[in-house]
Amino acid sequence: MAMPPLYHLLSRKSGRSKTDNYTRDLTPALEGYSIEVMPRTAAKIDNFRALLPSGTRVYVAHIEGTPIHEMTDTVRRISEDGFAVMPHIPARLLDDEAMLEDWLSRYSDAGAREALVLAGGLDQPRGKFHCSMQLLETGLFDKHGFTRLHVAGHPEGNKDIDPDGSDHSVMEALRWKQAFNDRTDSEMAIVTQFAFEVGPVIEWTARLSAENVDLPIHLGIAGPAKLQTMIKFAVACGVGPSIRVLQRRAKDISNLLLPYKPTDVLSELVAHRLKVPDSNLRQVHFFPLGGIRQTVEFALATGKQKEADRPGVSG
Repeated sequence: MAMPPLYHLLSRKSGRSKTDNYTRDLTPALEGYSIEVMPRTAAKIDNFRALLPSGTRVYVAHIEGTPIHEMTDTVRRISEDGFAVMPHIPARLLDDEAMLEDWLSRYSDAGAREALVLAGGLDQPRGKFHCSMQLLETGLFDKHGFTRLHVAGHPEGNKDIDPDGSDHSVMEALRWKQAFNDRTDSEMAIVTQFAFEVGPVIEWTARLSAENVDLPIHLGIAGPAKLQTMIKFAVACGVGPSIRVLQRRAKDISNLLLPYKPTDVLSELVAHRLKVPDSNLRQVHFFPLGGIRQTVEFALATGKQKEADRPGVSG
């Protein structure tokens, strides 16, 4: 069995002492990262091959109002550029099973073999589906050749799912998805909402383990952006207690002029993986709130890639 990228890099450097200086080398946390785009943001990138590291998984977010042809055009373009592409399939945007099959057929024709299956951001479903489990139960992903299916995770809770502030419904859904993974051939993982601290995510990971949910976890983090932009998105997306990191920064007016960078989160993740090398926190997923290029350039600079590994240099 292949070791996850983060574990592999930590093992390669096992001869070094576990000091604070070590945790400042953030390369392990960035190995194999994925990134999220939308059709309108992807259209601003002339050449993904020259920008992204080879093998990067690219999620394509489906926002309400985006025509399906814009989604499939974006998926096709990214797939033809040689990247693993993972369109969002939001249950609440779908009318019925026929519409789901149409979308999956289109995405398969465009080169997608992976999907992020989620409820979606609508308060009320447009049609018969209200959750990702209903989509998975149709069997249509397997029919159309989708071999990897990711699902959403909410380490800091989700009041749309559990209005009482508990995690009862969220945990019940994750147990169901674990069982689905165990009884099917799908490769599955959980990709989380972005957070600004790793501590709450580590506690959530332990909670999952106690519930016998051992799916790999891809930690959502926000790419560099202006602090005002970051706070706006964090509030809109329902980020939980870790938003206090931004609130503390915002108390100093001078910080409003500086971009937020997820350096501390990445450092915390590396430190955690040194302490718990078999953690289910396997890699990071970037939400490029300040722009795709800005996020990739941050990862490139922070990850200390060798010149030969830089996009557009070799091959």
